[in-house]
Amino acid sequence: MKSRIGLWMLIVVLFASFALPSNTFASTGDQGINEKLGLPIVVYGEALSPSQKAEVTDLLEVNQHEQVDEFTVNGQDLANYIGGNPNSNMYSSVKIIHQDNGAGLNIDIVTPANITQVTKEMYTNALLTAGVENADVLVASSVKVSGHSALTGIYKAYDAKGVKLDEERMKVASDELDIATDIAEEEGIDRDKISELLTEIKKQIAEQDPATREEIEQIVQEQIQSLNIELSEEERQRLIDLFEQMRNLNIDFDQVRNQLDDLTGNIQDLINDDGFWNNLRNAIQDFFKSLSNFISSLFN
Repeated sequence: MKSRIGLWMLIVVLFASFALPSNTFASTGDQGINEKLGLPIVVYGEALSPSQKAEVTDLLEVNQHEQVDEFTVNGQDLANYIGGNPNSNMYSSVKIIHQDNGAGLNIDIVTPANITQVTKEMYTNALLTAGVENADVLVASSVKVSGHSALTGIYKAYDAKGVKLDEERMKVASDELDIATDIAEEEGIDRDKISELLTEIKKQIAEQDPATREEIEQIVQEQIQSLNIELSEEERQRLIDLFEQMRNLNIDFDQVRNQLDDLTGNIQDLINDDGFWNNLRNAIQDFFKSLSNFISSLFN
């Protein structure tokens, strides 16, 4: 009997290790009011029902802070900030905690199952393009959404607090997110691979400081080939147009190079970590083997 109980406990532990999400994002627990950096900011999607808003409030751990500044984002905001459809229903919600200079930009998608198209690396790339730095950003949705509208909530939060982000950079960042998700969906390319491509192109722009569209085109093509990505001519041209716009905006890519290095490392480490995938596969196999043995023992 004791052995069966022990086996059952092993099964429960193994199952919990898969069922419960792992979250390595820094704790956002209450540390009092930071008078230097200001209050955390929470922006709720206007389309949330009262029960959905309560759920998102829990997901974003809003109650862990003594005070927060709260705002609501709607379809008109989408139109104002990135030229979207003013009739859109907005569900994605965000919490932003400003950090000291040098802390970097840290994104956590609290509900990854409900953000269906945008990865945290895509958010990071787009927000760096828009000029957002040194902040912890949590994204959550109580229903399945693509995730694009979360950018609008972040832009509104900065605007409401008197931090004016460059409008052209915000628009280009939105275009970047659209292109990244379009390529992943239409070309069937892994989203992490697309994020890596965007990051590597930016790093090369920072290193080479291209002065012409032709030089941008060469950088884009070299990185596509380096990562063994196959794109249609249309998507390749969209990337060239995107980074040509960034070049014309005089974005200081050197300023975000360290964050881009960290982003590439995180993506590549996960893609190339054979040990991680082997351990995961072995753990799954062991789990089902133990479960099978336990069930068999019930009939013996």
